[in-house]
Amino acid sequence: MESEPTRVLLAVSESTISGYPHASISSRGAFEWTIQKIVRSNTSGFRLHFLHVQVPDEDGFDDMDSIFASPEDFKSVKQRDRIRGLHLLEYFVNRCHEIGVACEAWIKKGDPKEVICREVQRVQPDLLVVGSRGLGPFQRVFVGTVSEFCVKHAECPVITIKRRADETPQDPVDD
Repeated sequence: MESEPTRVLLAVSESTISGYPHASISSRGAFEWTIQKIVRSNTSGFRLHFLHVQVPDEDGFDDMDSIFASPEDFKSVKQRDRIRGLHLLEYFVNRCHEIGVACEAWIKKGDPKEVICREVQRVQPDLLVVGSRGLGPFQRVFVGTVSEFCVKHAECPVITIKRRADETPQDPVDD
């Protein structure tokens, strides 16, 4: 009798480093850690679920240097955001297919910490894996951390993966 694969939800994000439209350092680290330490060679025993949460700006304008003069301008901004999210998820899905791990991926909009916890309730994974930027106490007060919120509120076990010291950018808020 074959058992169901272990379902792991990975919350992934884009890099915040300007001009770097790729998976964040923390997301890549969490993914690689999951593959190396949890999945290992048991690729058929796991199913990875990738969730990317896009954060809408408070005022709805992501790009303050842009000029919006027609309805088409807004459509192009929405399309650009969608493409960036798809590009991010494509990285993880391609990596899973290269190593033979079943996966699925999707995009949601909203506050990442709340959306992730809502998706945990909906998907009911066996485990949630999130990356952590390793912010100090002063930065956490102003920036807050998604990983800390998920540890406290997600309805499943949560593993947070810190960035390696050699991966930390000059500004720890960058990821």
